Parts: sequence; C-alpha cells; structure tokens
Amino acid sequence: MKLAARMSLLSGEGAFDVLQRARALEAQGQHIIHLEIGEPDFETPAHIIEAGKAALDAGFTHYGPTPGDPELRAALAAHVSETRGIPVAADNVCVVPGGKPIIFFPILAFVEPGDEVLYPNPGFPIYESMIKFAGGTPVPVPLIEERSFSFDLNVLKERITDKTKMLILNSPQNPTGGVIPADDIRAIAELIRDRDIVVLSDEIYSRIYYGEKPLSIASVPGMADRTIILDGFSKIYAMTGWRLGYGVMPKWMADAVNMLMVNSNSCTASFTQRAGLAAITGPQDDAVKMVREFQTRRDLFVRELNTIPGVRCQVPEGAFYAFPNITGTGWKSKALADALLGAGVACLSGTSFGAYGEGYLRFSMANSLENLNEAAARMRRFLTS
Repeated sequence: MKLAARMSLLSGEGAFDVLQRARALEAQGQHIIHLEIGEPDFETPAHIIEAGKAALDAGFTHYGPTPGDPELRAALAAHVSETRGIPVAADNVCVVPGGKPIIFFPILAFVEPGDEVLYPNPGFPIYESMIKFAGGTPVPVPLIEERSFSFDLNVLKERITDKTKMLILNSPQNPTGGVIPADDIRAIAELIRDRDIVVLSDEIYSRIYYGEKPLSIASVPGMADRTIILDGFSKIYAMTGWRLGYGVMPKWMADAVNMLMVNSNSCTASFTQRAGLAAITGPQDDAVKMVREFQTRRDLFVRELNTIPGVRCQVPEGAFYAFPNITGTGWKSKALADALLGAGVACLSGTSFGAYGEGYLRFSMANSLENLNEAAARMRRFLTS
C-alpha cells in the first residue's frame, strides 16, 4: 500500500520543524530564545475566555450551521463593511476553523491542472503547497526589499498570462512585515480588472500595523466581486489555539467554500464561535495594547539588529516579524539559522518562505523586550567572535 502521488506535492511549515529541534535542545539543558513561531505571546483576553466558558455551560457543544453561527456572521459582515468600506452581508461570510481553510478551499474550488497562480515570494509556504496540491502551477512574484517588500509591478505584469487563474496578496505580510502601499494596491487592481482572475487577499494581520492603515484590494471600486478576503481571530486576539477564521467573498464563491467545508469539517466548533462573537463585538483594549507593545518591541529589536556587522533590517510596517538582510555576513540563510539555533536563538531561514528568501532571516517578535535584546546580543556575539 502507498500514498497517492499528490501527497508528495504538499510541504510543511519550517517554523514547526525548528520548534521541534529547539525543544530537543532545551531538553538537553540549553537555553533557547524562541523567535521562530508566528504566535502572539499574549493571553487570550479574559472576556473572550469567559464567553467561551459560558457557551459551554449554555450547551454550545453540538453541530452548528456549516457557514457559521448566524450572529457571528452578521457581526463579521458589519465589521468588514466598516473596516473595508464595502457592503457585506452575512451570506458573504464563511466561518472556518482557522485561517488556512480560506487558502485551502478557494484554491481547490478555482484552480485546475494547467492554471497558474501568482503568489508573493518570500511568502507563507502554504500558498505554494496548496497550489501544487490542486494541480496548478505556482508562479512566484518576488517581494523587493528596496520597495519595502512590495512587488515590482512591472514583474507582476509580465507574469500575468492567459493561464493566470488567481492572484494571492498578503498585506501586512508574513514573513517580511511589509505593507503593500495603497497606490500599489490600486495599480494591481488596474492590472487585473479586465481579466478573469480571482484575488485571494490574505489579511490575517490587517489590524497589526504601525503606520498608515493597509488598503484591502476589495475596497478598490470594482474589486469586491472578484476578491476573497481571508481574516481571523488568531493574531489580533491571541486566539491561535481556538482555531477560528473566516472568509468574505461573493455569495457564489461562498457557496463553493461552504460545500468544501461540509465535506471536510461539517462546521466550526460552536462554543469557539461564541467566543469569537465576544471578541469582535466586545472591548478592543487588549488588542490595541498588544499592537502597541509589538511596536515597542519592533523599534528596539530592529535597532539592535542594525548594529550587528553585516546585517541590515528595514523597519516592518505591519505584523510582528523582522526580516533582516544577512548577505553582508557571508552566510547563507539556512546555515546561519541553524548556527544561531546552536547559539540559543531559534529563528527561520528566509528560504523557509521560498527561493527569494535567500539572504534573509525571519524573527518573530512574539517574545519579551528582554529576550529580544538578548537574542540580538547572542547573534552579535556569534557573528563577531
């Protein structure tokens, strides 16, 4: 017996591999500073936890509607209408267990063998993995450091062909922390407006930004009817373990996503959705405080990275990652990431996010100011010893 050949097309996430290796070193007594996992190091706000507990006591332990809890969908529709400036109804919202299903399901629903999908590189590795699994052809579009890790629009234009079925955007971005400028978003919309191309806009970090608010391509006139917005609760509410995400899209697309949902998960956990309702409709103080703390960490850590010989790091405008250029050290990305793990700092090679990540490392700033400062000091000692 053997697995289907398509299983060989899937790839995992480097962050979990590094985490496992780091845990093994800790078991041997080594102190490791964890900057590899993209998970907020904050607790889920208390009022959300209490709503989850109350939902369990109230009997929200059974199947619910496949598209999601009606109250939650209505609240999410109102939230997206307000934040993106577009009309959204509950029928446009699909609630799913985490953000990844809104990568998985739309790609399965739209992409056939021979179709091309444009995606950012370096970028979240699941994009390329799922494109291949669906039989599509991944077409990477490099993110340019000199453009604050936005696309070179001329390269993007050149890579659009008659076979292009989907364009994936991610802003604020993992792993670079880059935010696509509003003018670039409008230019991208113009490039594809008259083409039969679906946009998957990964906006999971939409509320974690430090300057100008990111523009969703769905907000550009004429683009909402061809855009799927991916968002969720994991990052902004520190709810990674609750597994709660959602997609917003035209109803005919939502119907397809819901069909895949009923065939795979039936529904998202009912009590988790009630906690999500409390999150989106309740006080936002903890979320605001968390973003402010990430900005403080960003300012310190990037400043320290830029004092290390051979390292230069742009100030990220969103998410909670630093993506320093390490070409001046003479090291390759994977080799340096492995060596730093031995020196007590767990981070990721830029190549974990695609070939255009060579020459970079990714650090998650989901750790204390003290540990971030010590991580930079360990890196400096390693590179200068």
